[in-house]
Amino acid sequence: MNKIKISIALVGNPTSGLTTLFNRMTNGIEHSGQFATPRHKTKEGPVRDHPGVNVIELPGLYSLSAYSPEDLATRDILLNGKPDVIINIVDSTSIERSLYLTLQLLELETPMILALNMIDQVRDNGDTVDLEKLKEALTIPIVPISAVKNEGIHDLIHAAIRTATEKAKPQRLDFCSGHVHTAIHSIAHLIQEDAEREGLPLRFCATRLVEGDEPIARRLQIQAPDRKIIDHIVEDMEFHLDTDREAAMADMRYAYIEKLCSRCVEKSGTRKEQDRSLKIDSILTHRIFAIPIFLCIMFLIFWLTFEVIGAWLSDLLDIVITDAVHGLDVLLTSTDIAAPMHSLIIDGICTGVGSVLSFLPIIGVLFFFLSILEDSGYIPRVAFVMDTLLRPLGLSGRSIVPMLIGFGCSVPAIMATRTLPSTRDRYLTILLIPFMSCSAKLPIYAMFTAAFFADHRALILISIYITGIIVSILCALLLKTVVFNGNPVPFVMVLPSYRMPGLKSVWLRMWANVKGFIKKAFTVIFVATIVIWLLQSFDMGLNMVDSPENSILASMGKAAAPVFAPLGFGDWRAATALITGLSAKEAVVSTLAVLTGAAGGDMTAMLTAIFTPLTAFCFLVFCLLYMPCVATLATIRREMGGLHYAFGVVLFQTCIAWVVSFVIYHIGILIL
Repeated sequence: MNKIKISIALVGNPTSGLTTLFNRMTNGIEHSGQFATPRHKTKEGPVRDHPGVNVIELPGLYSLSAYSPEDLATRDILLNGKPDVIINIVDSTSIERSLYLTLQLLELETPMILALNMIDQVRDNGDTVDLEKLKEALTIPIVPISAVKNEGIHDLIHAAIRTATEKAKPQRLDFCSGHVHTAIHSIAHLIQEDAEREGLPLRFCATRLVEGDEPIARRLQIQAPDRKIIDHIVEDMEFHLDTDREAAMADMRYAYIEKLCSRCVEKSGTRKEQDRSLKIDSILTHRIFAIPIFLCIMFLIFWLTFEVIGAWLSDLLDIVITDAVHGLDVLLTSTDIAAPMHSLIIDGICTGVGSVLSFLPIIGVLFFFLSILEDSGYIPRVAFVMDTLLRPLGLSGRSIVPMLIGFGCSVPAIMATRTLPSTRDRYLTILLIPFMSCSAKLPIYAMFTAAFFADHRALILISIYITGIIVSILCALLLKTVVFNGNPVPFVMVLPSYRMPGLKSVWLRMWANVKGFIKKAFTVIFVATIVIWLLQSFDMGLNMVDSPENSILASMGKAAAPVFAPLGFGDWRAATALITGLSAKEAVVSTLAVLTGAAGGDMTAMLTAIFTPLTAFCFLVFCLLYMPCVATLATIRREMGGLHYAFGVVLFQTCIAWVVSFVIYHIGILIL
């Protein structure tokens, strides 16, 4: 990081193509770098073919006004991190909407470039953008690009480096007139010394104070007499314009944007992308068919993942791993290695880690399809459709985005709740996210469905996911009534046009999840399997045992087994697997593999000796709902600001998991 000479910040609206552009600029290489803080991890990476140039992707936002913790964090990074150049990425098919943020970014007085993304769609629609007129009006370089098609990226990178090197700041910051102009300039004159003392751009501070931005007022240390003067100036503006302060600023900016676009943007009568999107939305967001269509899409993805593509690839990888372990076993035997070390390597590490890695293709295939849904523009539609359903639960459609991320991993999903505008919405969403089935549980599902439900894998999987959603709905109603009273913040989301997903972008999203899975397999799972092997190989006197039933681990499992007996899986091995699953859910698979001394096809026979189809399903439901892993609990503690919240989640979720599994088991007994 000490070698970085130029830092580039990517800023834009949520649907402008930030992540796609970041991946194009960095080839998907990322790290946590100089802009990261304890509460806000950033996505940074080196710009390809340009040593010493670093780019940071900031969360998408519509305004620099501090409406959410994420907006405030992005603004603080721009003000305090002081990137060498800002690339403001704009959806060129909706320039009018995107330029609102642009006018605010210009006030930061930082070298800046406008990247007109999706320029290929503008051409396809028959529209034109006069780049020279737009450049002359905004006084910053403008580069047309198509991030999906990798068009113009090279020119954009060179323009950003040149702008940063020359320290070319915007030449025009003032786009206001009339009473707004009077208010901004009067306040600017009043706070000039305060802004200089804090090293903040004067124009930016003045407009923020007109809008009533309290964090800026505190940082400038505005004293009471000056606050009264500012309030008087703003009240005079509001009186003459007959509107409130925020509406006055918004009207001023949009009035200028409208005039600018009338001179620089010429739209044809036909809007191919939007027309096509409207036709598709008439089906996918239909008030009756939207939810069934979404469930059918997810069922198709599960079927392809667990019964067709993913299952086939997983079986192939399992054969490779089994042959590799067998070859290593023969090699170690020929070297006369000590029996305990031989057992640790083969029965512990190889069996535990190998049993988890064999499900790697399933993880990859699932996230390949989910990445296609995200890049195509379908995921925002899901949020839009879900808003009507979530609002009676005390949530808005915004909450569905972190919840969908929760199907990948609960940790980033909980961190994604920072984009929610109110503390109430954030806390309620955080408590519901662990009920979403994360990818760490996929190896458990894959192992049990292969052993007990080979002919109905997709059906069992969709029923597991639906169970989690139903339980989260019931818990939301309970929490809304008992703990989180009130109504959610109104929901506003811009729906992007449907577009063909870029293969590279989809690949990079999929690889990010696969890479995380592999990393966990060779770190957390690796250590867990060693610990599990040690505990199941020695007794309380640290003597090596002939049978795992006499081990330390067996003693722990037998002590916990009575708790699970009413659920149908009172075997000590099942109890032990649930205990080790607290470190990482994948450890449930590796634990059962180590304890049964089997892997691959052999494990199926061992599982049928412990579970029946009914108890196996109850075990899956318990794994779905019981307390999350240690990493998730740590994230909950950090985001909610207290250890008592984490303990509350442990108690709440485990009780819910026990009750639901109990009900399913006893209903199953009556039916079967």
